[in-house]
Amino acid sequence: MLTIAFVIAAYLLGSISFAVVTSKVFGIADPRTYGSGNPGATNVLRSGKKAAAALTLLGDAAKGWLAVFLAMHLLPSEILLTVLVVLAVFLGHVFPIFLKFKGGKGVATALGVLLALSVWMGLAVLATWLLVALVSRYSSLAALVAANAAPIFAMLLGLRPELVLATAIMSMLLIWRHKSNILNLMTGKESKIGGKKADAQSA
Repeated sequence: MLTIAFVIAAYLLGSISFAVVTSKVFGIADPRTYGSGNPGATNVLRSGKKAAAALTLLGDAAKGWLAVFLAMHLLPSEILLTVLVVLAVFLGHVFPIFLKFKGGKGVATALGVLLALSVWMGLAVLATWLLVALVSRYSSLAALVAANAAPIFAMLLGLRPELVLATAIMSMLLIWRHKSNILNLMTGKESKIGGKKADAQSA
């Protein structure tokens, strides 16, 4: 019963969209109404409010970290609970009940989850994202490469097989959420970081 309650709480926490919340606080348009229509930090940045985008990134990452951190430290022997919480908080962000199941792509939340599972894995994935983003200037490509790298880092760092599997599943879901970006990258239509193409799909 406790496991079910924990998983439901993780999903509900994940369903809180900080992109929408911070936009309301800053008095800017709902991020679902402009740019890519994605309620995430990258799209909020298109509003011109860097502080709102930063808080969105921080909030979405923090909820992923908090859910997994609590599961790992309150019930450390329940590895299955940690796995379920990892997936629940991520799915909450991607399919939030508060936004009619139309959420963000999960990059920031996934990073928070990874940092909770292993600080070194989270930092390695973040470094991968930054490197690819700096070289290519494609946020989506950086997210895709980092997502593919995450399970590899998990294995190299010796995480338990269950956590490697959870990381892999989350990574596959994140990649699936970027399917439109993959198509845009292949056809040369993807916007770059700092670009002016407002209708492009982004991470």
